[in-house]
Parts: sequence; structure tokens; C-alpha cells
Amino acid sequence: MRKNGTGAPGAGSAGVANAVTEDQREQILLKTGALQTAILNSANFSSIATDERGIIQIFNVGAERMLGYAASEVVNRITPADISDPQELVARALALSIECDTPIAPGFEALVFKARRSMEDVYELTYIRKDGSRLPAVVSVTALQDAANAIIGYLLIGTDNTARQQVEAERRRLDAVLKDSHLELKKAKVAAEEANQAKSEFLSCMSHELRSPLNAVLGFAQLMETGTPPPTPGQKDCIDQILQAGWYLLDLINEILDLALIESGKLSLSPEPMSLAEVLADCVAMIEPQVQQSGIHVHFPVLEGPWLVRADRTRVKQVLVNLLSNAIKYNRVGGRVDVRCTAAADARTRISLQDTGEGLGADKLAQLFQPFNRLGQETGSQEGTGIGLVVCKRLMDLMDGAIGVDSTVGLGSTFWIELDTTAASQLTAEPSNTPLAVLAPVPADSALRTLLCVEDNPANLMLVERLLARRPDIRLLSARDGRQGVEMARACLQDIILMDINLPGISGITALHILAEDPATARIPVIALSANAMPRDIEKGMQAGFFHYLTKPIKVGEFMDTLDLALDFALVAGKPSSPGRIE
Repeated sequence: MRKNGTGAPGAGSAGVANAVTEDQREQILLKTGALQTAILNSANFSSIATDERGIIQIFNVGAERMLGYAASEVVNRITPADISDPQELVARALALSIECDTPIAPGFEALVFKARRSMEDVYELTYIRKDGSRLPAVVSVTALQDAANAIIGYLLIGTDNTARQQVEAERRRLDAVLKDSHLELKKAKVAAEEANQAKSEFLSCMSHELRSPLNAVLGFAQLMETGTPPPTPGQKDCIDQILQAGWYLLDLINEILDLALIESGKLSLSPEPMSLAEVLADCVAMIEPQVQQSGIHVHFPVLEGPWLVRADRTRVKQVLVNLLSNAIKYNRVGGRVDVRCTAAADARTRISLQDTGEGLGADKLAQLFQPFNRLGQETGSQEGTGIGLVVCKRLMDLMDGAIGVDSTVGLGSTFWIELDTTAASQLTAEPSNTPLAVLAPVPADSALRTLLCVEDNPANLMLVERLLARRPDIRLLSARDGRQGVEMARACLQDIILMDINLPGISGITALHILAEDPATARIPVIALSANAMPRDIEKGMQAGFFHYLTKPIKVGEFMDTLDLALDFALVAGKPSSPGRIE
């Protein structure tokens, strides 16, 4: 009994174990069947299974939906190659033949060649739907093997590639658009640069062409004004009108050129620590003639210390002189202008100019910095261009400064500018302005000096002759082109040379280089006297080695001062004497 009792439980345990194993197997089979059914019924991808010859044996719901065929129309009838783009099959067969170094037929073999050799194979393929439309797909191919590892068929799983191709097509389109846009931008940039260059050349040319006749007009008018005997009162009135109109026209040219340079981005600035006390002192001297003529009282502050700001010294003076000139011109009779310097917010310094003029209403304030807008003063007695304030605004912007105005009708206006305050302890030295020369008789025993003027314009040469007629200490020689000027300089070894830039044959700069390379003429100070008055022209001339660069129209005082400086330099330089030089 005990044996049977002990044996029965053992036999029962083995039976239970066997039963569990059978249940597990059944569950696995059921799960596998469910997975196969899910694959066959999936509408999201196509599953096409073939036999070893490639004849379709399974064509799932996804394949039916994607390709438009019913399974009964293709199973045991065709291969996947029959519903594929034939040109793509040819191209794939050719590529595989080259890659694998063996001939491959452009049919079903091209679709399963790698899978047959147990190689991973995923490629893009275009199916041809039943209705003839095309379906781009990504196809993964796997060889199906039996228990003995013999290939019994192939499984081709495909996914719709339309969306990805559309994305790629859109990306290619956008790339092409961006490339075209880049090319267009590049062309536009080149065109803009060429236009700017042409504009700069045009402005330089126009400046030269306008200044040349103005040089004669203003030069001879200054000669008549200061001639001996002096002009009659009637003649003096006429000369004053000529000078007033000529200098006004020169101001107009300068302002238009300044504005054009700023707008084209060609204006160069040199910001540096500078003293407002020194700049205001320069402004006092520059506007003194206008103050004397107008009768307006201008009060400048007495500053304790230099009041340092960081800006371009020349351009700050240009802005302040323009604002001072306007405050004087548009003031009332017997009025005044008060200049003040105060500390402003954000570590800035404010310079304000308060006048006692008529003031500006809100409508005029809104139009204040518009080019050629004189705010109704076009018919007034005061000349103006309507450009000066625009240039001031652009200059202040370029110097990271600010400009503004507060005005009350009937009481006057206060124009102000603000610049960054700096604590720099050392300022960049700037040569002081040389005072106008006082023309005095030359002592009888003084040495006669020689000046060579290289100038092709007869009117300009005549003006220099008339100016030097007032200098009995200077003998004038002239040459009409650059080569002749070089030859005369070598032959006569003049004390100083006046050189035009635009000369027949060789330019004045080329002639200067030739003279500088010759030891006999290298020490002669050469002064440029040219209508090329753009800032870049002056900078180019000074870099070339001119002793000084004078622009036309000639200002008589400045011209005489420069001659004296050059003569002093020539004397110190100790140029060797020559038979051509009169002592």
C-alpha cells in the first residue's frame, strides 16, 4: 500500500508536468498564429511572400491596399518583378552586376540576389499599381529557409515611401531655391558694390569738375577784394556778392558729397579721446566772422578741465559749427546763443545750444531731419540747403552719439548733441591751426625763392601767377604736364613745387613718386593743389608723400600760410644749390 501510495503521487506529478508543457506549446502556437494573422492583415505595410522561383504565394491586406490588386489576382500567377518599374529593375541589375562582378538578369533575380546569399538587402523600389499609377516604396528582402537551411521562398516587406520622397523633393526644391537666392544675393551684392564704386567715382569726378571753375571764380574774386588799389564801393559790393555766392555753392557741394559718402558707407571716422574745451575753442574762431557780421551774441562756457569725450574730432567740429551757424542765422535781431556742457545719463556728455529765435512747432520738428527740407525758410533771406542737419544726424549716429532739439514757438530752440564720456588721461595730439599769414614787404636783401607750379588748367595757373605776384620773394616757374614738371624739377631744383593731381601724361602722384626716388629732388616739399577734394583723395595724397594737400577753390590765407611752411621746411632741409636756382 505504501509503495502504491508513494508511487501514485510520483506518477501524478509527471502527468501534470507533461500537461503544462503541452499547454505552453499550444499558447506559443496560438501566439505565433496570431502574429502571422496580424502580419497578413496589416494595412500599414505590404507583405509579399514567394516560393523559391519567385511566384507570389502570400499577398497581404497591406499589399492589396497599397497596390490595388486582390490577392487572388496575383497569387500563383506573377512575381513581384511583374509589378515593379522595369527600368529600375534594369538599373538595379546593372549596378549589382558591377558591384558583385557577375552578370545578373533584370528580373526577379535582381530583387533577391543579395538575400539569396544571406546578405542584408533594403532598397528603394517603385511598384506599379493596378491602375497604372506609381508607388515609391522601401523594400526589405529576406530569404525563407526550411529546417535543412534550404531556401523555400522569399519575403518582401514594403512600406510606402511617398511621404519621405515628398519631404526629400521639398528639401531639394528648397535647397535649389536657397542656392538660387544665394546666387541672386551674391549678384546683388556685386551689383551694389559696383554701383557704390561707380557712385564714388561719379562723386569724385563731379567734385573735381565743380571745384575747378569755382577755384577761378573765388580765387580771382579774392584777388580783386584785396588788390591794390582797393576796389571802389560799388566794385566791393559786387565782389562781396560773388564771394558770398561762391562760398555758398562750395558749402552746398561739400554737404551733398558728405551726405552721399555717409549714405554709401564710404565715410571713415577716427574716434578717439578728445577735449571739448579745445574743440569749442576751435569753434569760436571758426564762427567769429559770422558772429561779427550778424550781431548775434554767442556765449561759450568757461570749462574747468578738458571735458573728455570719445568721438571723431573733425566731425564733432563739423556738427557744432553747423548747429552754431543755424542758431545765428535763424535768430532774431540782437539775439543770443548760449552754449552749455553738462553731464547726461548713461555716462554721456551733452553740449546744448540755446537760441532766441522764433522756435519750431510740432509739425516742423517732425520734419527737421529730412533732406532738402528747410521748414518754410526757402523764401527767406537766409541761404541754406536743408542738408546740414541731415548730415549732422548721420554723423552723430556713426559716432554712437545722439542729437535732438527742444523748442517752444516764440521763445527759441535748444539743439543738443550727446557723446560718450571718457576718462582717458592722454589725448591724441592734433596740430594747432596756423594763423592766417600777415603779408609784409620782403626785405631788399632777402634771398629769392623758386616755386614750380605743375598745372594744366590755364585759369588755375593764372590765379597762382596773380597770387604770387604779391610775393616778390618767390619766382614762379610752370609746367603743363607731369613729365615736363619732373624734367624742370630735376633741371632747376626749385625750393617748393605745387602739383595738380589730374595731369596729362602722368598723374601728379606718379610725378611725386618719381621725384621722391631721385636723390636730387627727394627733399623738395611738394604741395598738392587739386580739385580732387574727397576725403579718400586727400588721404591717398597724404599717404603718397605730399608735404601738404590743398584743395580747390583756393583760400588765399591758407595758400600763403602753406607756402611759408614749405619754404621754411626747404630751408631747413638744406637742399643743394643749382645753376637753375636764383639766390
